[in-house]
Amino acid sequence: MWRSCLQLWDWGPRLLKWPLGGPICSVVPGPIPQLRARAYAPPKERKRFYQNVSITQGEGGFEINLDHRKLKTPQAKLFTVPSEALATAVAMEWDSQQDTIKFYTMHLTTLCNTSLDNPTQRNKDQLIQAAMKFLDTDTICYRVEEPETLVELQKNEWDPIIEWAEKRYGMEIGASTSIMGPSIPAKTYETLASHLASYNMWALQGIEFVVAQLKSLVLTLGLMDLRLTVEQAVLLSRLEEEYQVQKWGNIEWAHDYELQELQARAAAGTLFVHLCSESTTVKHKLLRE
Repeated sequence: MWRSCLQLWDWGPRLLKWPLGGPICSVVPGPIPQLRARAYAPPKERKRFYQNVSITQGEGGFEINLDHRKLKTPQAKLFTVPSEALATAVAMEWDSQQDTIKFYTMHLTTLCNTSLDNPTQRNKDQLIQAAMKFLDTDTICYRVEEPETLVELQKNEWDPIIEWAEKRYGMEIGASTSIMGPSIPAKTYETLASHLASYNMWALQGIEFVVAQLKSLVLTLGLMDLRLTVEQAVLLSRLEEEYQVQKWGNIEWAHDYELQELQARAAAGTLFVHLCSESTTVKHKLLRE
């Protein structure tokens, strides 16, 4: 657990530097924001109202305390996470806020709120299917027929990942230049669905989030198995865009911002999945003594 906590000091600044796009939820006690189809509406920035952040182990897991107030979810549930490592990461997000609380930087808090409130009321099978649906249109399974340099680049960069996945999970995936995509055997779907079922509900929330960012179940599996780093997975998911940038140049600041934002999302989701499996029996921990 402490190894994971120490790694947070390296990962934390990277995760907190860039905003997490898409649905963000408010975690401050108060009126419940209106629910959207998939998640909460983005809250506005708010002046920091607390001095100290601490972690306490309760009956249901680890809780976050802002001074003497217990953190709540948008649906007013007690904010409780399954591991101290994850609680430490969330507490660091709150503790790192300065005079103003910038909710869009609090990636892990958002994922925890989604897991706790489950605003779309999905069960485990539905989460698995939500991730599995990307296999039909997996980014690295669709290939171009021209130009030759891009064809060769896709082959050199994507084929090794597909070969790894096929060997790792004992299945067939393949690739295709057809608009219909590759013909994936039914056994492959069964194998991957069975593998995803080995994760708990919290981890599946994170996995589905990462899959949606990368548009690739295969690259996400590579991240979870530590076959790929976040930077590698993101670049592989954007291979054609990066090729075009190298050939034609990029729009000033826009390309770099988009790349860094995607890295932040993928990093947050990956860290979330791994920390959801941590456990500890430490009773109480203060971030500020």
